[in-house]
Amino acid sequence: MANRIRCACQSCTIRSLMGPAVVITLGLLFLFSEMRGGYFDFSNTWPVLLLVIGAILLASALAPRDGHASGSVPPAAPAGTPGAPQNQFPGQGQ
Repeated sequence: MANRIRCACQSCTIRSLMGPAVVITLGLLFLFSEMRGGYFDFSNTWPVLLLVIGAILLASALAPRDGHASGSVPPAAPAGTPGAPQNQFPGQGQ
């Protein structure tokens, strides 16, 4: 996991906010349930959680993906450098 490429495009940045947004929304819904009760009970307000998730997914889908880094394999080292894979058959596969 240490050599994993982190993408900095807007779509991935927005999508990375999913976890914190869900935790904050759940916290607020339970807070409203404890403070007010009645109509603000969690059984009545849980669709707000679905709206938050949907809004983040929609924003992520509409955001540009310019500079998106796909894959988790680091770029290969140039030939001849230490640590680069050696060709067993010189002159082959060129």
